[in-house]
Amino acid sequence: MAYAHPLTDDGLLRLEQIIGSTRKGIAPILPISKTSFYRGIREGRYPAPVKLGERTSAWKVSEIRALLGKD
Repeated sequence: MAYAHPLTDDGLLRLEQIIGSTRKGIAPILPISKTSFYRGIREGRYPAPVKLGERTSAWKVSEIRALLGKD
């Protein structure tokens, strides 16, 4: 499968950039639901978010790349 998302070596990704958004036309990097992604975080399968504010979270690109085996 071709990888359509150019991920830089550093930086942060918001949730919709990871799991996609059909409403905003964003293709998923990891095609799962929000519920499944947060369940995976609780179970330790996916990386924990970095809190940017009270209601804002993001994930390190390096951790998403490692999750996908792209590091």
